[in-house]
Amino acid sequence: MTTSTDVARIADRLDALPFTRRHARVLGGSGLGWALDAMDVGLISFVIAALSAQWQLAPTEASWIASAGFAGMAIGASLGGLLADRFGRRHVFALTLLVYGLATGASALVGGLAALLVLRFVVGLGLGAELPVASTYVSEFAPARMRGRLIVFLEAFWAIGWTAAAVIGYLVVPASADGWRWAFALGAVPAVYALIVRWGLPESPRWLASRGRDAEASAVVRDFEAAAGRVSFSPVPAEVGGEPRATRARVSALWAAPLRARTSALWVLWFCVNFSYYGAFIWIPTILVSQGYDLVRSFGFTLVITLAQLPGYAVAAWLIEAWGRRATLATFLAGSAVAAVFFGTASGEVAVIAAGMALSFFNLGAWGALYAATPETYPTPLRATGSGWAAGVGRIASILAPLSVPPLLGLGGAPLLFVVFAAFFAVAVVAALTLREQRGRALDED
Repeated sequence: MTTSTDVARIADRLDALPFTRRHARVLGGSGLGWALDAMDVGLISFVIAALSAQWQLAPTEASWIASAGFAGMAIGASLGGLLADRFGRRHVFALTLLVYGLATGASALVGGLAALLVLRFVVGLGLGAELPVASTYVSEFAPARMRGRLIVFLEAFWAIGWTAAAVIGYLVVPASADGWRWAFALGAVPAVYALIVRWGLPESPRWLASRGRDAEASAVVRDFEAAAGRVSFSPVPAEVGGEPRATRARVSALWAAPLRARTSALWVLWFCVNFSYYGAFIWIPTILVSQGYDLVRSFGFTLVITLAQLPGYAVAAWLIEAWGRRATLATFLAGSAVAAVFFGTASGEVAVIAAGMALSFFNLGAWGALYAATPETYPTPLRATGSGWAAGVGRIASILAPLSVPPLLGLGGAPLLFVVFAAFFAVAVVAALTLREQRGRALDED
C-alpha cells in the first residue's frame, strides 16, 4: 500500500535535481503548446478587425466573436483542471490541443457569423483547458528552487505565440479577402502537435504518486536522475493497480478553511487581470483603426507593441526568484495600471507605441508571475482543479471585457476605457499582496 512517505520521497527526489535536458524537453514541449494557444487567441484580434470591414459587422457583433471563445474558455478551464486531476496531466493536455486545433482549422471554412461563433466556442473549450493543465504539469516537474522561474519561462512562450499571430495578422490577413481564412488554417497546427504530446512527454510523477501509481512515478524520476548523471537507490514501491486515493479533487475543497483565503485572492486576481488584458489586447487593432490608422498600419503597430512582451517575461523570470511571487506580481500589476492610463490618453504614433509597449511589458510580466503562483497554491490532488477554476473565473471576465468595450468607448472613448482597465489592475495589486509567498518552498509544503 502506498504511503505519504512514498509520495514525499518522489517530491524530494524531484526537488533535489538540477535542471536537465529532460526538464528542457518538458518545458519546451509544453511551451510549444502554450505558444500555439497564444497564436490562436492573438489571431482573433486581427480577424475581428478584418471581418468587421468585410462582413460589415456592428461593434457588438464583433465583440461576440471574442466573447464566444472566452465563454468556451471559462467552461474548458474549469473542466480541464478537474479532468487533469482525475485522468492525468499529459492526456488532458493532448486532448485540449486536438480540440482547439481541429475547431480552428474548421473556422477557415465558415460562411457566416453564426457558424464562426459556434466554432469559436469549441475552440475556447480546448484553449481554456490547456493553460492551467500545462502550468500545473511543468510546476510538478520543476525543482523548488527554480520552479517560479521555469513557469515564467513557460508563460514567455505566450509572447512567442502572440508575436507569431501579429506577424500572420500583419502579413497574411490583409493580403487578400481570404487572408483571415488562411490565418485560421495555420491555427490547425495544434491538432498535429497533440500526437507528439501524447507520446513524447512523460506523465507527472507527482500526479502518478498521488494516484497510488508509485512504480510508474519512480520510473519517471529515475529517468530524470539518469539525465542528471545520478543513480537512485530508492526502492521501487510496489504497484497498487492505479486505484485512486481516498483524497479526491473536489471544487468544494478549494473553499475549506485552509484554502479559502488563497482561493479568494486568486479568483479576484484572475478576474481582474483577464478583464483588463483581453479587453485591451483583443481590441487594440480595432481601436487603432477607429482612430484613423489603416488596417496594415494598425496591425504593424500591434506587432511592435507585442514584441515588448518578451522582455517583460525575462525581467519577471529573474525577479520572481529574487523578489518572490507577491512582490513581482504586485509590481508588474501596478506598472500595468499606470501604462493603461498613459495608453488611453496617448496621441501621436510615438506615444501610442511607447505606451502600448509599456502596457505589454508590464501586463505580460504580471501574467508570468500569476501563472507561477497559482499552481503552487494547492496540494497535488487539488492542483489542476484549483488552477483550472481560478482560470475559469478569469474567463468569465474575458467574456465580459470584449462586450464592455463598445459601450465604454461610446461613453468616454479610449481614455475612459483604459482608466477602467487601470482600476481593475489596481484591485489586482491589493489581491496579490495577500497571497502566500512560496519562493523556494517545496510544492506541497504548507
